[in-house]
Amino acid sequence: MPVEPLSRKEIEDRLAQLPGWSLDGDRLTRSFRLGSHFAAAAMVVHIARVQDELDHHSDLTLGYNTVSLGVNTHSAGGVVTEKDFELARRVQELAPAHGAG
Repeated sequence: MPVEPLSRKEIEDRLAQLPGWSLDGDRLTRSFRLGSHFAAAAMVVHIARVQDELDHHSDLTLGYNTVSLGVNTHSAGGVVTEKDFELARRVQELAPAHGAG
């Protein structure tokens, strides 16, 4: 079953439930600041595991003490879909365990 793009209104409504996430062009984005490089690297590994579970992968960037994500659905033409919000929700849920803010 094909994944359908979300409307601008649907995206805005869902973003209201995800503090810190925003729409940047055709991607959901978020950056997290952590206490150390090691904590950031551990969070990247955790996110990678979630992405594999969902079979949905984002652009994931590790900085010195930051983790940044940019996600859209390539199979739907590079637009935002419910799959992107599922990944964002899962990342949002795991972030506190890593001390991410």
